[in-house]
Amino acid sequence: MNRAAASARGVITAYYGLAGVANALWGATLPATDARLDLGPGRLAGLLLALAVGALAGMPVAGRLAGRWGASRLLCISAAASSLGLAVVGTAPTAELLTIAAVVLGVLFGAFNVALSVQAVAVERAAGTPLMARMHGTWTLGAVAGGAGVAAGLHAGAGVQVVMGFGALGLTMAALALGRAPLPTLPDPPPPSADGPPLRPRLMIALGVVGIAAFITEGAATDWAGVHASWVLGVEPASASFGYTVFFAAMTAVRFAGDALRSRLGAAATVRLAGCVTTAGFLLVQLAGLLPIGFSGALAGWALAGAGTALVWPIVISELGALSGSARTLSLVTMISYGGGLVGPPLIGSVATAAGLPSALLLPTALALGVAIAAPVVLRATRPTSNTTTGG
Repeated sequence: MNRAAASARGVITAYYGLAGVANALWGATLPATDARLDLGPGRLAGLLLALAVGALAGMPVAGRLAGRWGASRLLCISAAASSLGLAVVGTAPTAELLTIAAVVLGVLFGAFNVALSVQAVAVERAAGTPLMARMHGTWTLGAVAGGAGVAAGLHAGAGVQVVMGFGALGLTMAALALGRAPLPTLPDPPPPSADGPPLRPRLMIALGVVGIAAFITEGAATDWAGVHASWVLGVEPASASFGYTVFFAAMTAVRFAGDALRSRLGAAATVRLAGCVTTAGFLLVQLAGLLPIGFSGALAGWALAGAGTALVWPIVISELGALSGSARTLSLVTMISYGGGLVGPPLIGSVATAAGLPSALLLPTALALGVAIAAPVVLRATRPTSNTTTGG
């Protein structure tokens, strides 16, 4: 790896960690925010939908801005703006203003994620070696650290507004510090050979659906693990945040160790195992509200769900890369998957409003089971047109 690529890798890795902390500052504080404003299932679902709508609106705009300004400039601006947006969300005095702030935050998060992805791809290509999984592992490390920080602050007696305010201030300072050390100029990557073979539409959609399942199960933990502990198990909001932290701690461990497992088992078998582990985790979470296993049982369930979810999306991306180098194909499947993941948590909230949260969590449980059953079939269908079954 040349010096410019190594320097860029360090900066982008730091941005991934910052993005993980920002995600935690949003997701891990939801139980306390719910308690502060007495949101309830309906308004909480609307809040999550507002964030999703903002992000989906911001992503295509960010793609155009990245081409006009440059992805590195957009990354610096969107990272700092997202951090400030979290402070606005944390101090919103009413549910209505909170929902408006969530739309704006979604736009900023969408721009941040697009800019970060563009820069990460450039760094990986310049380095000439796979780096994406480890960068995403750094994101989960940031999410774990942020979740633990939120839980510690709430346990110490600080209000959620104070926790979010100081957390947002720290993130803003970190983003500005990264912005002062601009990314080195990397050479433009050569275009893929013939832009890759065309991908059959049914297979492309199937891979996108697998991605949707992965993101919905992850979103269920991000936005509903703590709320489940509060509403269903009667756990204090400060302790309820540990469900989020445990989920991402397990995901982090598996992401840093998962390449070896995949090399040994192959993509299809690894995804089948991942789906089974995720399904078992969600079932254990459901049983925590029915059997005398309580919050400890739920935490064990979220840990299994995090471990199982960790590798599904990286494998989907790797298989897409092996099938086709087409940027259009990669971006389309990514948008399908991310879009499903953004819509999933508010959908769970809508079902929770009508039938209760335990019933709503049957959705990610069923999707995880679907991954275990159907995803290996989809991945095997890629083999006739791909020279790799374990790459990545």
